[in-house]
Amino acid sequence: MNPALALYAGSIIILVWGVAHIIPTRAVVAGFEPLTRDNRLVLTQEWVAEGLTLAFIGALGLLVTATAGPQALGAVVVYRASAAMLVVLAVWTAIMGGRTAAVPFKLCPVVKSVAAALFVVGSLL
Repeated sequence: MNPALALYAGSIIILVWGVAHIIPTRAVVAGFEPLTRDNRLVLTQEWVAEGLTLAFIGALGLLVTATAGPQALGAVVVYRASAAMLVVLAVWTAIMGGRTAAVPFKLCPVVKSVAAALFVVGSLL
């Protein structure tokens, strides 16, 4: 497998997943109603923050691969650190959200893990 292909794939998957996480924010927050104003603001903040984090990890992977190349030491550090963060987020999501009936919460750890695996594989090739 071409390392750049694995890295671009992992980056695009998690970037798209992050954007897709942000889009339904209003509907997700409405699903928790009734909420106090403060709780609504905090829930919105945290929901968008995770989406932005995922999108940033994806964008960072794309930028590093395009500018430094997959073999650069700094790029390898970025890929592996990003993979570690994605695994932490996947485990946290599985522990908390995976116990809900919502399918996206059950799918989320899988998507994060696949992107993490692609980062690791791409950084090792």
